[in-house]
Amino acid sequence: GCERCQCRGEDKQTAILYTLLSQNLARRPAHRRCLCHRRRTVCLRTPHLTCQAASNVLGKTISFMKNLPSFRLLPREDQLLLLESCWVPLFLLGLVQEMVTFEVMETPAPSMLKKILLDGQSQQQEPERTQPTLAAVQRLQCCLNSFWSLDLSPKEYAYLKGAILFNPDIPGLRTSLYIESLQQEAQRALQEVLQPEDQGRFARILLIASTLKSIPPALITDLFFRPIIGNADIVELITEMLYEITSEQLAH
Repeated sequence: GCERCQCRGEDKQTAILYTLLSQNLARRPAHRRCLCHRRRTVCLRTPHLTCQAASNVLGKTISFMKNLPSFRLLPREDQLLLLESCWVPLFLLGLVQEMVTFEVMETPAPSMLKKILLDGQSQQQEPERTQPTLAAVQRLQCCLNSFWSLDLSPKEYAYLKGAILFNPDIPGLRTSLYIESLQQEAQRALQEVLQPEDQGRFARILLIASTLKSIPPALITDLFFRPIIGNADIVELITEMLYEITSEQLAH
């Protein structure tokens, strides 16, 4: 919303025109496009290409988890908790590793004439989807750029993914002590990859990795996957991906 936005009075002609036209809208609150640059909603400039690349990265992320024996040995309840908590930072790390870049543009606004003609009918059919803000996407891109500046090696990526996945601080875990030992093992392996004179790099990697956890799952879902999955629950979909049983497995 624009309740705290100071841009309402910046374009009085637009405001007057909107007021006149919106009188025909049937008892609906007067929503205006925010004129404040960073609060404007955005969408992918090339959704077909970017969503396909994101889907490939998500598939590789789930495969990484499925192929870890130490993950498969955990109780299913713990696997699900780790999946729900860690899929976003792992996916973002995959974007970095696969060098997936993307551009956004301002979300096209429905025309005033269309709003008047529809007169609220479309709202009863399907809820309006949320769109990411420019500010949120810029925070995400800043995070990705920080990782690219580290220029991680394949081994560093692998051990960092393990350190992120095995997070013992998630509430409700049955085997949190064992998961903590797995995280420490991954961090120790990551540290051993580095040269003794480059231990400052280890701290930088962990510090930048911690920023991935600040990216909201809703932002990632709305930006990269909503155009493909619609209103489906992304966690349900990735859970199905994790536990899918192939025909080859059934044959055995």
